[in-house]
Amino acid sequence: MAYIPNTEKDRQEMLDSIGVASFNELIKNIPEEIILKGNIDIPERISEYEVIKEIQQYEKINRATSELVSFLGAGSYDHFVPSAISSILSRSEFYTAYTPYQAEVSQGTLQAIYEYQTMICKLTGMDVANASMYDGGSALAEAALLAVNHTGRNEIIVAGKIHPNYLRIIKTYCEGQGIVVTELTSSRGTLLPEKLSMYMSDKVAAVIVQQPNFYGCLEDVDELATLAHQHGALYIVAVDPISLGILAPPGDYGADIVVGEGQALGISQNYGGPYLGIFAVKEFLLRRMPGRISGITIDADGQRGFVLTVQTREQHIRREKATSNICTNQGLMMLAATVYLALMGKKGIQEVANLCLQKSHYLVNEIIKIPGYHLKYKRPFFKEFVIQTPRPENEIINSLAKKGILAGVNLRSFDSQDDGILIAVTEKRTKSEMDNFVRELKALI
Repeated sequence: MAYIPNTEKDRQEMLDSIGVASFNELIKNIPEEIILKGNIDIPERISEYEVIKEIQQYEKINRATSELVSFLGAGSYDHFVPSAISSILSRSEFYTAYTPYQAEVSQGTLQAIYEYQTMICKLTGMDVANASMYDGGSALAEAALLAVNHTGRNEIIVAGKIHPNYLRIIKTYCEGQGIVVTELTSSRGTLLPEKLSMYMSDKVAAVIVQQPNFYGCLEDVDELATLAHQHGALYIVAVDPISLGILAPPGDYGADIVVGEGQALGISQNYGGPYLGIFAVKEFLLRRMPGRISGITIDADGQRGFVLTVQTREQHIRREKATSNICTNQGLMMLAATVYLALMGKKGIQEVANLCLQKSHYLVNEIIKIPGYHLKYKRPFFKEFVIQTPRPENEIINSLAKKGILAGVNLRSFDSQDDGILIAVTEKRTKSEMDNFVRELKALI
């Protein structure tokens, strides 16, 4: 237990024991201009019971999505989470596990990682997957750095509208490294391949596309892949993993790297995290891939076993030479996705994806019947779409929130020049919920 000095005498004894006369002497190397002047407004100590009571008061301010009808999306979705997932995740051998350095005592964790990698490869059509990255945004940024290191080029082209937060992460990773990030968008909601061709050159390390894109629209991924490869660039695709139940896997249309946010795979929304960064590549990029990779082998007795493999020591002890300093994983979140994929199976993922597709198209067709509401982008979409509204977006969102409906995401919250509400429909939304949503929208005009 940590010792907390309560009196001036206690504090002076601690200072004497480490050989300094005063606290100011202890911090003398800290520049004067960044030292806080004055006192910190810290409340008085209270008991455990009082802390719990105060936290419970804060809890009452919030409302869980389980109490509401949620049409929120933009990277975090209200999908069904089977109860078996929390039961398995709460087991102590998984809940407290970290990176399994010692294979002989980590066979269960390593097997779970191996199974996760296998299912992600089957889902994405790629050769190898890691386990895993922090979230979809950091996975995409790591993919950009991998492409630069592999090709020796210094430009990344973002083709079409990707999640604005992902774009910020990419720019943060690339800043200071001489990497140019070029964003190409279109007023029609998806990028015309002809526009990408105008920007391609032998300086482009990678072309990044999100499928479906941030607006929910489906990009012309086949043509974009062709253009990228014609100029020697890698093709990076960020996916919604649920969409792969009905859309072609990126490996089939030429993706070299596939990333994605794995939250939809059995992970609750949890105030925005922790989430799961999916990362998969074609085999020729195996040794440049960050993160953990579990392999299967045979031990001295001929028994099957699992080990971490293809890990360069630079990832751990020679950070200045590493292609990436990501050397941990979202182990618990990876396990949640593994359990989800195992429970759902191929047919289950297809069914969830089809329900999202059918329900979202039913809802959009009902909404656009209301005078003043318009579908902003008339492009094929999966489960998200943008609606332009007759009244300010926040007025609609706040009004419906009072009635227990989370209407969607105001695009102006990402870009003041953008407009519309981004609405997501998952398999959980019922016809009665959607019809009530439409009635409430109609009442607002």
